Amino acid sequence: MSQTSDQMELREDDIRKHYPAALSMLEGFDHAPRIAKPAEAAAAPERSSGIGSRRAFRSTTPGLVTRRTARSEGVQLIARIEGADGGDALTSPVQAHVLQGLRRALAIALAIGEQYSDRTGLSDLKRQNLEGALPAGKKAEFSEGLSAEALAVLYTFANATSFLLADHAGEDTVEVGEVDEILTENAQLALHGVLWELDQDVATHGADDVKTAATVLAFAEQVMGKVAARASTANGLAAFTGASWKVEDDGLTIQGFTPARKAKGTTLTMTFKKPNEVVGNHIAKYQAMKLSKMLMAYDFDRRLNPFAELGGFIFTFMGDGKPGTGKTTLIQMMAGLINDYCKVAGYAFRYQNFGIDNIDSYQGKSGQNAKAFVQNVLDPGVIGFGTIDDIDQIAGKRGDRQSSAGQQEVTAVFMEAFAGANTVVRGNCTFGMFSNYPENVDDALRQRAGARFLVDGPQTREDYIDILALLMGKKHDIPLGDHELFAAQEIKKAVAASFESHARPHEEGLAKVFERVQAQIGDLDTIAKMGTYLKAIQEADERFTGRAIKNITDAVKVRAMDFELPDEWMENPDLFLFRDYDTKRAMIEDLRQPITIDMVLQEVNRYADSEFRYADKSDEVAIENMVRDFGRQEEAKRRYLEGKG
Repeated sequence: MSQTSDQMELREDDIRKHYPAALSMLEGFDHAPRIAKPAEAAAAPERSSGIGSRRAFRSTTPGLVTRRTARSEGVQLIARIEGADGGDALTSPVQAHVLQGLRRALAIALAIGEQYSDRTGLSDLKRQNLEGALPAGKKAEFSEGLSAEALAVLYTFANATSFLLADHAGEDTVEVGEVDEILTENAQLALHGVLWELDQDVATHGADDVKTAATVLAFAEQVMGKVAARASTANGLAAFTGASWKVEDDGLTIQGFTPARKAKGTTLTMTFKKPNEVVGNHIAKYQAMKLSKMLMAYDFDRRLNPFAELGGFIFTFMGDGKPGTGKTTLIQMMAGLINDYCKVAGYAFRYQNFGIDNIDSYQGKSGQNAKAFVQNVLDPGVIGFGTIDDIDQIAGKRGDRQSSAGQQEVTAVFMEAFAGANTVVRGNCTFGMFSNYPENVDDALRQRAGARFLVDGPQTREDYIDILALLMGKKHDIPLGDHELFAAQEIKKAVAASFESHARPHEEGLAKVFERVQAQIGDLDTIAKMGTYLKAIQEADERFTGRAIKNITDAVKVRAMDFELPDEWMENPDLFLFRDYDTKRAMIEDLRQPITIDMVLQEVNRYADSEFRYADKSDEVAIENMVRDFGRQEEAKRRYLEGKG
């Protein structure tokens, strides 16, 4: 989660010196596939009668002795891409841009490989290997270094390709399938393998310029995913993952196995809501307003948010409530606030919703859609807000026979993205899951929501008067009567009352546990007594695990940040947003509140109330389903016996 300061510039001279080697790869080389199977349509086209179909390729990796392999036709990507336009003799602008992007990406990848070799001492081992003087005791280290360099070079190539060709990402998409020819013996062979497979994919899918560009982009995404997965279990990559390189001319930052995305915002067409248009839902509204401002504290240079470092940042949250209580309105309010703040600061804002239309019958496509959604929101170059509305319909419960394969894929992706081994919380984005029926969400996925927003709609007489007046509008002459409009929606007063109400549990099952523990040990005013209460909750509901305790303590830290950043800080970016990271961190620390026992007890009850509410509903639904199943079995037996008789 910490952000490295080990950033350096990848100089243009260091990139351009690899242009000849990159061009040579695009012009032609020989490669015999080891893992993937060649497609029938993959023969490289002849460019003219005077140009042969093969071009010999010489090694460009100093110190690497390699064995040349051959096949009857070489890989000629330039010819392949130029031929993907129905036989037009002239190179189109799109073809030129794709080829220039591939050459540039290859050169950047080779430059990163060179930097990795120098930083790790691999370049010295290559020299010794070339001279035949590599000590026997160094062979394992040499092999591991070559493999790590290959992974770094492969990922950088795919990452840079995706970044440089992002302007050609349009509505047309191509399904290239999984990339198989991932070879990691050394960087040169690794690049040969993926370029060979790219040649196969362009031959299969590149019917025209648009499809060719889409094929290259889809291929780059597949390579990044495959290589990142392979790298998660590889050794020797600290020199690559622990540093970052800035390619100034392209605005590209290479930072380990993190995808680089062009900082493009989303043009939003939704109807935004102002906070005073959200009636009731006081705690949910207050936390959404705070979170909107928290996101704006993100530092694009350090790629970290002080709130994420200090504690109290909400990376994932779940908003649940009955139908019609205001979940959509809450999303519209929060998206509107962030959008307005980003406009003032000049930041790119990206909002994306993952809906039921992203579930696909094609095997693996739903998971790919979920991964793309997560990566788009996580992009460290933007302020991101991702929502998953009606998550109970989208993410399947594991073991539920009614869930489709696509829903199960989505559940697996979200579980890994929200609290997996590789999850990095930078503080530039947040994910909100919303549901009318949270009891139908997989327990483990639901518990990955670090905060709970109970969206219960208007509650008091004043709330109902306010929402009626709001929705009636102004085109009438009906008097308001004895009522101060929106006074009940004064956020600080309403929130204080809402928090205080959680001094005791709301759910009946939890209230019994609370009263029993309090009768045994008295007021819950020490950590030991609070721990006793937590254990009693776990005994009443075994789903109350260590992750629940983490979510509770995170919520307490949020309460310690129980302040809104001043509005003037959002209106005048120079006061806060444009300050350096350390200054912003110090300004936030000055506003931090002390943690009290009341805060802890309220957050324990708030979280446990939600779990008991979900569990009770989940159990009741399961019982009702079993009753229906038993009834169907009895009816089936009756019909069977009647038919037999």
